[in-house]
Amino acid sequence: MAVARLTKDELKLKLDGADAGRPVIADVRLKYAWDHSTLKLPGAIRLDPKNPQLSSLAKDRDLVVYDSDPDDITSVRVAADLAHAGYRVAVLKGGLPEWVAANLPTDTKDAVRAPVPPAPEPASPVAAKA
Repeated sequence: MAVARLTKDELKLKLDGADAGRPVIADVRLKYAWDHSTLKLPGAIRLDPKNPQLSSLAKDRDLVVYDSDPDDITSVRVAADLAHAGYRVAVLKGGLPEWVAANLPTDTKDAVRAPVPPAPEPASPVAAKA
């Protein structure tokens, strides 16, 4: 099933429009990309691409999904599944990378931080003589 696509400029116009016509934005990046990023599109909700919880989504509002892959692989798959389920959905062409490269507004979010490894224990003087 072919899915509709929006350019970053088309989406920006929709986001700047009246509240009634503003689409719901859903971030469907894979777990690693989501966890380790501090950026998302303004007001975006998180949908797990492997198991999206759809109970909070209204079918009478437009929905735009995006990911971080320049080929939109994940967002196209999720959008096709959503369209099959009766949602009015489109994919943001170029996803988050093109949006950010165009210096369009973003929201911040927490990211997973790698744990700091413990400092190595000092070598014992006995081991150094051996």
